[in-house]
Amino acid sequence: MNLLLLEQAINAERGRDMMTTLELRSTVSEITTKNIQHATSWMTKLSENQLHWRPNPGIWSIAEVLAHLNSYARYYHPAILKKITKTRYRNAKEEFVSSPLGRSAWKSMKLGRANNVKRKFKAPKGHNPSIDQELLDGNELQKFLAQQEELIDILDKSKEVNVRKVKIPISISKIVRLRLGDALLFITFHNERHMQQILNLKTHKNFPIK
Repeated sequence: MNLLLLEQAINAERGRDMMTTLELRSTVSEITTKNIQHATSWMTKLSENQLHWRPNPGIWSIAEVLAHLNSYARYYHPAILKKITKTRYRNAKEEFVSSPLGRSAWKSMKLGRANNVKRKFKAPKGHNPSIDQELLDGNELQKFLAQQEELIDILDKSKEVNVRKVKIPISISKIVRLRLGDALLFITFHNERHMQQILNLKTHKNFPIK
């Protein structure tokens, strides 16, 4: 491969990992706002029976899905706010470039074109409500709504910093860190992934009427 072709290949690969910070914030805001709308419009009307219904023992209920999402927010939201507050990288940039690890992380969570899950993952023990019953306290929906509203606030605060330079340790390893922009996309696509799981439960043919 000559130098020109090599440069073109590098630029093309880099382009796949690049977006504007405006595009990043727009993606996070749009998905999170939709989650809030779902939570306030029909999820608050679900009965306890509907919240805890499962199509079979191996599938999480709506309450368990929410508990799973809340457990991630309980780790990532304070971690991100702490980094935003303490970072010296306060020179926000117009463009954001994902790291290879970051892009792999959030893309693995992203739904397919038909809102289908492309790859399935086993939830870590500390984020799995079917293993850790302490994740369930009966206030899953209220906490989820609060967490989504908090994410909007975090997104607003992220405008003040360089989302490429600020690094966030992931929940399963404090050594491995994601760029803030990648972490925001990972959290958002993870939320969207499980909101689709909730919608699938709600539209299941055997979902309780009340």
